[in-house]
Amino acid sequence: MLFACGLILGNVAMAQNTTLKIAYINSAVLLQSMPERVNADSALSKYTRTFQEQIDLMTKEFQTKLQQFQSGERTMSEAMKEVKTKELQDLQSRIETTQQSAQEKIQTKKQDLYTPILEKADKAIKDVAKDKDFDYIFDINSQGGIVFSKDKYDVTALVKAKLGIK
Repeated sequence: MLFACGLILGNVAMAQNTTLKIAYINSAVLLQSMPERVNADSALSKYTRTFQEQIDLMTKEFQTKLQQFQSGERTMSEAMKEVKTKELQDLQSRIETTQQSAQEKIQTKKQDLYTPILEKADKAIKDVAKDKDFDYIFDINSQGGIVFSKDKYDVTALVKAKLGIK
């Protein structure tokens, strides 16, 4: 019993002598200021436009064929109506498939473009933590993060400097 109390008191005394060095960063501000992000945004926008142009053309074709069908429907035979209806359904299905495929490809492209940027930022944050001997760096941009912090613990400027960003 006495031995257990001694261990507990020793651990409490050791914990009181240990000081944690804590800082925070706003990753949104950091990423917004990285020049690589501008290039990635531009490349992603250009990539997205190519898909949107294709989908717009397909949609225009669908609308034209639908109008033609609606205007000539009264004079069409039942067999012709079935053929035209099937054609419209197939075109609509192709549009939906193209949209879904485009979204997947855009998401993959976004990941490809932004992963190196995020890795570079992460490395800079870790380098600053090591250089300044921080025990923890919290991201105030994360949900459920810090409720209050003093500005003097913000290391965003240090990480930006590490990356050569003003």
